[in-house]
Amino acid sequence: MGVCLVLHHFRKDRGPQHNYKLWTRLMLSEAELVATKTKSKGSQAQSPLTQNVTAIQGGTATLTCKVEQNDNTSLQWSNPAQQTLYFDDKKALRDNRIELVRSSWHELSINISDVTLSDEGQYTCSLFTMPVKTAKAFLIVLGVPQTPVISGFKGPVNEGDLVDLTCTTVGSKPAANIRWFKGDKEIRDVPSIKEPDSKGKTFTVRSTLGLQVDRNDDGVTVSCSVDHESLQSSPQVAKQVLDIQYVPSVKIDFSRNFAREGDELRLECRATGNPTPEAVKWKKDGAELPDPDRMVVEGNVLIISALNKTDNGTYYCEAANTMGHNSAEYILFVYDAPISPSPTISTPSSPSTRTPVTIATSTTKLTAVSRARDPSALAGQSGPDHAVIGGVVAVVVFITLCLVIVLGRYLARHKGTYLTNEAKGAEDAPDADTAIINAEGSQANAEDKKEYFI
Repeated sequence: MGVCLVLHHFRKDRGPQHNYKLWTRLMLSEAELVATKTKSKGSQAQSPLTQNVTAIQGGTATLTCKVEQNDNTSLQWSNPAQQTLYFDDKKALRDNRIELVRSSWHELSINISDVTLSDEGQYTCSLFTMPVKTAKAFLIVLGVPQTPVISGFKGPVNEGDLVDLTCTTVGSKPAANIRWFKGDKEIRDVPSIKEPDSKGKTFTVRSTLGLQVDRNDDGVTVSCSVDHESLQSSPQVAKQVLDIQYVPSVKIDFSRNFAREGDELRLECRATGNPTPEAVKWKKDGAELPDPDRMVVEGNVLIISALNKTDNGTYYCEAANTMGHNSAEYILFVYDAPISPSPTISTPSSPSTRTPVTIATSTTKLTAVSRARDPSALAGQSGPDHAVIGGVVAVVVFITLCLVIVLGRYLARHKGTYLTNEAKGAEDAPDADTAIINAEGSQANAEDKKEYFI
């Protein structure tokens, strides 16, 4: 209270020596008053307590000074330039960024908003006892790094080229750290350079990543992330999408693994490249497709209908772009169409002409052959009656043999009669014809003398 009264008595029209004497008298009176109060109470005021503060550039810093026991002694905050900010609850420095938070005999707290790097330094809290007691609080201001920038990529680039990407960020305090990512995978051990700015308060950080690219890098995102304590949980990131040119890759997909005669086959040509490949071309055995009526191309798909043995061969799919061309091949082998089971034949046969042993043997063999040709036949499905067929064949063979034997005996009998008659007539006949006529005339009376040749 005495300080305020003395300040009121300051006069501009009086010399500085007069004002200095007045200020000295004030301080002595104030000290005598404090000493008197301390002595009368028989106690001693304690020292003020403060803490160092860290603030982010552009944020708010809170400075707090506390005294556990105080006998109504004033508290004061001063900046690094020793300018008084607050004396108890009275604002001494005209700075709209500085505001009073709390003022009492035990605490003096103030806020400094929109903190800048120039606000960093040592602040002083003073307790006006006799002598004056002080406590220091250091304000640390963190410089926020600016959003990083990636430079050095001049795309598109060709497969196999070496690409150098440089990530740069400025304004960090202390110096920030840079990390590299290729897709979701971090690339470790990439060096960085940290350079102080002209004023020496912030840093510029650079890091260069070297990559030898291939076709797998096309469309991949490379990013650099800036880590700094001022960013807390949200690091700043810069991204660069790679544009890599390469020769087309070609692959043929087929609709069936087992092609038979009469089936339809679809061959799809998958071509990927950068730049995008032109329309694909289909060939067979190095030449044009031989049957355009059955071999139809729709986009990148070759459709072959009603397969047959002439379709066997090697089919090629070719794709090209400005980087070059490439091809893939498919070897086609057409299998025979599946054999349909023979229809059931039921032919009645006479029990007297059936051969049991032959029929049983034939049935066993035919059944075995049928199962080998058609392994997918359903269990319990009945096939043709092979026993009946075997019996019919045996009867036909037997009847044929009987007819051959009877016909042979008949022919042999007539030949013997002709020769005998010729011999009998030859006795009195001048030639063979006369002998036969003579023999036939006497045939009625000579039945008992006929000879048969069997």
